[in-house]
This record gives sequence, structure tokens and C-alpha cells, in this order.
Amino acid sequence: MVPELSKLLGSSAVKAGFAPDPHAAQLLTRPVLQRARAYLEEHDARTLEEQVALTEIPAPPFAEQERSAYMAELMDRSGLDVIDTDGAGNVVAWLPTSSPWTPGADASAPLVVSAHLDTVFPAETDVTVRREGDLLIGPGISDDARGLTALLALSRAVADGRIEFATPVLVVATVGEEGAGNLRGVRALLEPEGFLGGRCRAFVSLDGAGMRRIVNVGLGSLRYRATVRGPGGHSWVDYGLPNPIHALARALDNLTRVPLPTEPTTTLSIGRWGGGTSVNAIPTEAWVEFEVRSEAEVELSRMDLEIRSILDRVVAPQTADPRRPRLELEIEPLGRRPAGATSERHPLVQAAVRATTALGETAELGISSTDANLPMSLGVPAITIGAGGEAGQAHTTAEWFRNRRGPDGILRALLTLILADEALSNVRPHR
Repeated sequence: MVPELSKLLGSSAVKAGFAPDPHAAQLLTRPVLQRARAYLEEHDARTLEEQVALTEIPAPPFAEQERSAYMAELMDRSGLDVIDTDGAGNVVAWLPTSSPWTPGADASAPLVVSAHLDTVFPAETDVTVRREGDLLIGPGISDDARGLTALLALSRAVADGRIEFATPVLVVATVGEEGAGNLRGVRALLEPEGFLGGRCRAFVSLDGAGMRRIVNVGLGSLRYRATVRGPGGHSWVDYGLPNPIHALARALDNLTRVPLPTEPTTTLSIGRWGGGTSVNAIPTEAWVEFEVRSEAEVELSRMDLEIRSILDRVVAPQTADPRRPRLELEIEPLGRRPAGATSERHPLVQAAVRATTALGETAELGISSTDANLPMSLGVPAITIGAGGEAGQAHTTAEWFRNRRGPDGILRALLTLILADEALSNVRPHR
């Protein structure tokens, strides 16, 4: 089965089987949404052209500026009220057909719809998109060039159909979603000193392809780099001096023996390690990078204490003789993604479920690690959905996108926003 989101990185378990909603189905028959659907289908070629164009602009971690500038230009052409970029580099704009936003006013707290600018690929990666049959192949073609172009097409369909929202709708292209970016874009957007002043009614992330999946649980993670340093020496003459690689090996063996709960599901994975200069030398340095993932924030905190305790005890134990050479340990956090969840009964999740079933698909709730993690952890209702089509080989240079039901995927996102606006416009927002 083709994954429907670019990052199905958590539990494979999903909840499905929701009954169709008559109101959502009836909305699709209204002239305003029939016009939006026709617009998306008629201009689908433009959507795909923009998807390719954005993919072919490199956007490695912490270097999204060129793609950000082009995205701002496209957003302006799509009828959005672009406010340029915020302090973190996010491109922010308002849907002009939504209610005005008054900074500091709870009653006007916005509904945010976003996609991320960055990719996992380093700057030297060839990002040329090639076509093979009905496939578009290129690094990032789905994750998340698809989400970005869905934002543009959705905005144009809203403007063309003059679809009005009771809630202010903020459209955001975020930075720093991938890996070492550590969700820095959405963190900056939602922090009390950020663009929204800490006020947000709900958050919808468009990430990758798909028509069914609705991520309402955010998979949290902790990422570390542990470095061990010692005096080093000759493998024969200085044998017996503390060896950083030996110490790290013992520590990693201990770490992999730590019992991990299955409820909530928690994992520990060692990703990279290295060190030393020669086969016949005791190294002066060795390092390892690893991560912990969990569905529960409390498990991340517990594992953080466990990891630090094991590394301290095994790598740099106390010795009775202060003159004996010792190893030095440095633990560097590489990132922390908070865990979180939005109840399946929340109106935002139900809006996505109702939109999905209205378009004839089976709604599936699931878990993943996306921009929605951060708002979930703050108590802001948040979900992540795909933007139509099919995709595979995410995070590789062979990543591909197939445009099956592409326009309907964007229509699903639009219908989700409309239903959420109906349900949440009178609800006191998170503050």
C-alpha cells in the first residue's frame, strides 16, 4: 500500500470506519463548492507546474531563503494578503475572504493552514524533477512541495469562488520542519512573542500526498549526539588507557537493554557513530547520534533521565585515583519534538473526517511527526493531512508523486477548513 503522507513515522495502527456525514456531502453540492472543485480541476496543470518549480529550488535545513522568496511571490499572485516573512523566516499571509484579525483579540484568533518549505536534502543535492509515465520524480516532490502548492491552489479557489470564513485564516509556509530544524518555524509562530502573540484557534498542516490519513496524534522525539574524549595513545604501548570507543560501546549496549513500554509505544534507535584516526591508535574522540520516540511526553522525559544516567555511569565513572586518566563526556541535544494529541471527538478532527468521507474515501486517524506536534503540545487543536495524489520513497532522491485525485485532495483540505470554521467560529480559542 502506498503511504499517504510523507512521514508515516509512527505507529502503523490507524482508526478507520467513520460514517459519512450528510451535511458535508450536502455542502459539496452547493454552487460555491462546485465552482471551487471545477476551478481546481481546470487549473490542475498549473498546480503541478508550481509543484515542480518549487521542488527544483533547493531548501536544505536552515537554508530555505530562496524557496521562501519564490513562495512569497506565488502567494502574492494567488490573491493572498502577504505580510512577507516573520522573524524565523516563515512566509505568512491572510486569506482576504476571511474575517479581519485584530492582534490581541481572543474573538479573532485565527485558524492556521500551513505547509513546510524545507527538505531533508543537503544543498548539493540534484533537485531536478524528471517524468516517468505518470510519475513526477524528484527529492521533495511530495514532502512538501505538494503541501505548498496545495496552499496556493486552495487560496486561488477560495478567491475565485469568493468563499468567506467567519474566522481569520492565516496561510503559512513554515521553515524548520525537518530533522535538525526542530520545528523552529511553527515554534516561532506560536510562541507568546511570535506573530500570533500566542493566539491560535486551530492548526491544519498540509504535508505530502493522500486522501485518507488524518494525523491527530503527534509522535514526540528526543535526539542526541554523545561525544567521548580521552588522552588517546598507541594501541600497544599505551594499552590500558581509557578508550572512548570501548566506553561508548558499553554505554550503547546498556541503552539498548533499557525496557521500553509498548503502551505508550516508545522506541530507541542508534543512527550514526564514528571516531578514531587509525586502526593502531587508541582514539582521542568517539561520538554517536541516536533518538528516542514516544507517543507520550512523560515517556520522553523518563527516557531523557535514563539516558543521561547510563552515559554518566558507564562512560565517565568516578575513580578512587584522581591521577588516573579519565574520559570526558559531552551530551548535546540535537532536537526535541514534543508529543501531543487532538481528541478524535474534537470538531477539527471531525471536520477532516467529515470532509474525507464526503469525498468517498475512508477516513483513517493515525500518528506521525509533523509541524502539528508543536501546537498539539500547547493545547491548540491540530491535525496533519495529505493534499491529494499518491507518493512514495520519501526522504530519498527517488521520491515520487502520482497525481491521482490531486484536485480532490486540495478540495478535501478546503472542505475541512470550511467545516472547522463552522464548528469553531464561536469557540473560545487557545491562549
